[in-house]
Amino acid sequence: MQLKKERGQLIVLSGPSGVGKSTVIAELLGQRDNIYFSVSYTTRSPRVGEQDGVNYNFVSREEFERMIRDNELLEYAEYVDNYYGTSLKAIQERLDAGIDVLLDIEVQGAAKVRARCPGALFIFIIPPSFEELSRRLHRRNTDSEEVIAGRLEKARVEFREIPNYDYLVINDKVSNAVEEIEAVLTAAECRVENRSSILSQFA
Repeated sequence: MQLKKERGQLIVLSGPSGVGKSTVIAELLGQRDNIYFSVSYTTRSPRVGEQDGVNYNFVSREEFERMIRDNELLEYAEYVDNYYGTSLKAIQERLDAGIDVLLDIEVQGAAKVRARCPGALFIFIIPPSFEELSRRLHRRNTDSEEVIAGRLEKARVEFREIPNYDYLVINDKVSNAVEEIEAVLTAAECRVENRSSILSQFA
């Protein structure tokens, strides 16, 4: 018997650039139907092949600043002169409907979500080794040595935030990483507070 969830679970996924988050997320979404991937808002221009509403919701700087003023964002940050943020309304509607919501955000954004949503699950994805992360970044063939060195340095800083996360998933093989995330989500569904509706009949 599949119980209808009273409330969706908010899942925050973080990890360094090059760890393979988007591949893991795509696989996870393909396997679970009751999960919504929250598409971030950004003021940067779309890259070749990116679609509005799929990769990002592309908005003007004026519109983004209006969203900040009207408190419509769960979290936001500014990188290299562009804003990135998460819409609070889109998330709340789905959580209220019993749908899980997945956020792919970096550590500063995650810290803001932690302060506002104590019930969220925080998962950090790491590569099997630092050398492997370097290999993956080089294999992409999209960045200069200088950019890669910067990404690796940033990864070292991000790793210091791992103790603030609930779970650590190792992405050695995508299917294994997805399996570990699935296990975390199943455990969360079995928490007593998440099954209070069925408890009432035993009272």
